[in-house]
Amino acid sequence: MYTKKLYLSGGNFHELQAVYDGLRGIVAVTTGYINPASQPVSYDQVADGKLAAVMGICVEYNPKKIDVSSLLDILFSVADPYSPDRQGPLEGPMYGCGVYYDTVEDLPQIQLHLNFMANRGTPPAVDGCGLTVNDPVSDQKQRRQLFVKAEVLKEFVAAGEEHQNYLVKHPDVATHIDIGKFREYIR
Repeated sequence: MYTKKLYLSGGNFHELQAVYDGLRGIVAVTTGYINPASQPVSYDQVADGKLAAVMGICVEYNPKKIDVSSLLDILFSVADPYSPDRQGPLEGPMYGCGVYYDTVEDLPQIQLHLNFMANRGTPPAVDGCGLTVNDPVSDQKQRRQLFVKAEVLKEFVAAGEEHQNYLVKHPDVATHIDIGKFREYIR
Protein backbone atom coordinates (compact mmCIF):
# COMPACT_ATOMS: atom_id res chain seq x y z
CA MET A 1 0.00 0.00 0.00
CA TYR A 2 1.28 3.45 -0.94
CA THR A 3 1.41 5.88 1.99
CA LYS A 4 2.52 9.44 2.57
CA LYS A 5 3.51 11.37 5.69
CA LEU A 6 2.58 14.80 6.98
CA TYR A 7 3.85 16.33 10.22
CA LEU A 8 1.45 18.42 12.31
CA SER A 9 1.63 20.43 15.50
CA GLY A 10 -0.81 22.36 17.63
CA GLY A 11 -0.88 21.91 21.38
CA ASN A 12 -0.32 18.68 23.25
CA PHE A 13 1.07 15.98 20.97
CA HIS A 14 -0.56 13.26 23.08
CA GLU A 15 -3.96 14.74 22.30
CA LEU A 16 -3.20 15.18 18.60
CA GLN A 17 -2.16 11.55 18.38
CA ALA A 18 -5.47 10.48 19.95
CA VAL A 19 -7.42 12.69 17.52
CA TYR A 20 -5.85 11.19 14.38
CA ASP A 21 -5.37 7.62 15.57
CA GLY A 22 -7.93 5.26 14.08
CA LEU A 23 -9.41 7.68 11.54
CA ARG A 24 -10.25 6.32 8.10
CA GLY A 25 -7.16 6.45 5.90
CA ILE A 26 -4.70 6.89 8.77
CA VAL A 27 -2.09 4.13 8.84
CA ALA A 28 0.01 5.27 11.84
CA VAL A 29 0.46 8.27 14.14
CA THR A 30 3.71 8.87 16.01
CA THR A 31 4.40 11.59 18.58
CA GLY A 32 7.71 13.38 18.40
CA TYR A 33 9.74 16.51 17.97
CA ILE A 34 9.76 18.51 14.76
CA ASN A 35 12.90 20.29 13.57
CA PRO A 36 14.88 20.11 16.84
CA ALA A 37 17.81 22.51 17.14
CA SER A 38 20.14 19.74 18.35
CA GLN A 39 20.34 16.12 19.45
CA PRO A 40 19.54 14.28 21.67
CA VAL A 41 15.98 15.46 22.26
CA SER A 42 13.96 14.82 25.40
CA TYR A 43 10.43 15.74 26.42
CA ASP A 44 11.62 17.72 29.45
CA GLN A 45 14.10 19.79 27.40
CA VAL A 46 11.45 20.75 24.85
CA ALA A 47 8.64 21.31 27.39
CA ASP A 48 10.90 23.54 29.51
CA GLY A 49 12.00 25.54 26.46
CA LYS A 50 15.66 24.53 26.89
CA LEU A 51 15.76 22.99 23.40
CA ALA A 52 14.09 24.62 20.41
CA ALA A 53 11.74 22.09 18.81
CA VAL A 54 8.03 21.75 18.16
CA MET A 55 6.02 18.96 19.76
CA GLY A 56 3.99 17.30 17.05
CA ILE A 57 2.95 14.16 15.29
CA CYS A 58 3.87 12.26 12.16
CA VAL A 59 0.71 11.16 10.38
CA GLU A 60 1.24 8.33 7.92
CA TYR A 61 -1.80 8.10 5.69
CA ASN A 62 -3.21 6.49 2.58
CA PRO A 63 -3.75 9.35 0.07
CA LYS A 64 -6.46 7.32 -1.68
CA LYS A 65 -8.59 7.43 1.47
CA ILE A 66 -7.77 10.84 3.02
CA ASP A 67 -6.08 13.93 1.59
CA VAL A 68 -3.98 16.80 2.93
CA SER A 69 -6.97 19.16 3.06
CA SER A 70 -8.93 16.73 5.26
CA LEU A 71 -5.92 16.28 7.54
CA LEU A 72 -5.71 20.07 7.93
CA ASP A 73 -9.46 20.39 8.51
CA ILE A 74 -9.07 17.97 11.41
CA LEU A 75 -6.07 19.86 12.79
CA PHE A 76 -7.85 23.21 12.69
CA SER A 77 -10.96 21.77 14.30
CA VAL A 78 -8.96 20.96 17.45
CA ALA A 79 -6.14 23.56 17.34
CA ASP A 80 -6.56 27.32 17.04
CA PRO A 81 -4.60 28.60 14.01
CA TYR A 82 -5.31 32.23 14.98
CA SER A 83 -3.44 32.11 18.32
CA PRO A 84 0.32 32.64 18.36
CA ASP A 85 2.14 29.81 20.16
CA ARG A 86 -0.81 28.99 22.38
CA GLN A 87 -3.32 26.15 22.56
CA GLY A 88 -5.65 26.33 25.53
CA PRO A 89 -3.55 26.35 28.71
CA LEU A 90 -0.34 25.45 26.84
CA GLU A 91 1.87 28.35 25.85
CA GLY A 92 5.18 28.58 24.04
CA PRO A 93 6.70 28.02 20.61
CA MET A 94 6.82 24.26 21.22
CA TYR A 95 2.98 24.19 21.12
CA GLY A 96 2.48 26.36 18.03
CA CYS A 97 0.27 25.32 15.16
CA GLY A 98 2.18 24.00 12.17
CA VAL A 99 2.21 21.90 9.04
CA TYR A 100 5.52 20.38 8.02
CA TYR A 101 5.91 18.53 4.75
CA ASP A 102 8.67 16.35 3.35
CA THR A 103 7.55 16.40 -0.27
CA VAL A 104 7.06 19.54 -2.33
CA GLU A 105 3.98 18.09 -4.02
CA ASP A 106 1.99 18.78 -0.82
CA LEU A 107 2.91 22.48 -0.72
CA PRO A 108 0.25 23.82 -3.16
CA GLN A 109 -2.56 22.08 -1.27
CA ILE A 110 -1.20 23.34 2.07
CA GLN A 111 -0.91 26.91 0.77
CA LEU A 112 -4.41 26.82 -0.70
CA HIS A 113 -5.86 25.57 2.57
CA LEU A 114 -4.02 28.18 4.65
CA ASN A 115 -5.12 30.95 2.27
CA PHE A 116 -8.70 29.77 2.72
CA MET A 117 -8.27 29.82 6.50
CA ALA A 118 -6.84 33.36 6.42
CA ASN A 119 -9.84 34.57 4.43
CA ARG A 120 -12.50 32.65 6.35
CA GLY A 121 -15.09 35.00 7.74
CA THR A 122 -13.99 37.86 5.51
CA PRO A 123 -16.93 39.63 3.90
CA PRO A 124 -16.93 39.57 0.10
CA ALA A 125 -15.77 42.69 -1.69
CA VAL A 126 -18.53 44.80 -3.25
CA ASP A 127 -17.85 47.17 -6.11
CA GLY A 128 -19.55 50.52 -6.73
CA CYS A 129 -22.38 48.90 -8.71
CA GLY A 130 -23.32 46.59 -5.85
CA LEU A 131 -21.83 43.52 -7.50
CA THR A 132 -20.03 41.07 -5.29
CA VAL A 133 -16.52 40.61 -6.55
CA ASN A 134 -14.73 37.33 -5.95
CA ASP A 135 -11.72 38.97 -4.31
CA PRO A 136 -11.49 37.92 -0.66
CA VAL A 137 -8.27 39.84 -0.04
CA SER A 138 -9.29 43.21 -1.48
CA ASP A 139 -8.86 44.77 1.96
CA GLN A 140 -5.85 43.37 3.83
CA LYS A 141 -7.21 44.78 7.11
CA GLN A 142 -10.09 42.29 6.92
CA ARG A 143 -7.79 39.33 6.42
CA ARG A 144 -7.38 37.17 9.55
CA GLN A 145 -3.84 36.64 10.74
CA LEU A 146 -2.83 33.01 10.81
CA PHE A 147 -0.16 31.82 13.17
CA VAL A 148 0.50 28.54 11.38
CA LYS A 149 3.97 27.53 10.32
CA ALA A 150 4.08 25.83 6.94
CA GLU A 151 7.64 24.63 6.50
CA VAL A 152 9.74 21.88 5.04
CA LEU A 153 10.46 19.16 7.55
CA LYS A 154 14.15 19.10 8.38
CA GLU A 155 13.98 16.35 10.97
CA PHE A 156 11.46 14.40 13.01
CA VAL A 157 12.60 12.62 16.15
CA ALA A 158 10.10 10.16 17.57
CA ALA A 159 9.31 10.68 21.25
CA GLY A 160 10.13 7.93 23.73
CA GLU A 161 7.86 4.92 24.11
CA GLU A 162 6.27 6.46 27.23
CA HIS A 163 4.86 9.24 25.00
CA GLN A 164 3.47 6.96 22.28
CA ASN A 165 -0.28 6.29 22.69
CA TYR A 166 -0.08 8.12 26.00
CA LEU A 167 -3.83 8.69 26.37
CA VAL A 168 -4.55 5.01 25.69
CA LYS A 169 -2.13 4.09 28.48
CA HIS A 170 -3.47 6.87 30.77
CA PRO A 171 -7.21 7.21 30.02
CA ASP A 172 -7.91 9.29 33.15
CA VAL A 173 -5.61 12.18 32.16
CA ALA A 174 -7.49 15.46 31.70
CA THR A 175 -7.30 16.83 28.16
CA HIS A 176 -7.92 20.22 26.58
CA ILE A 177 -9.49 18.58 23.53
CA ASP A 178 -12.68 16.62 24.23
CA ILE A 179 -11.63 13.54 22.25
CA GLY A 180 -14.88 11.66 22.89
CA LYS A 181 -16.97 14.55 21.59
CA PHE A 182 -14.66 14.90 18.59
CA ARG A 183 -15.09 11.20 17.74
CA GLU A 184 -18.89 11.53 17.93
CA TYR A 185 -18.81 14.61 15.71
CA ILE A 186 -16.80 13.00 12.90
CA ARG A 187 -18.92 9.84 12.73
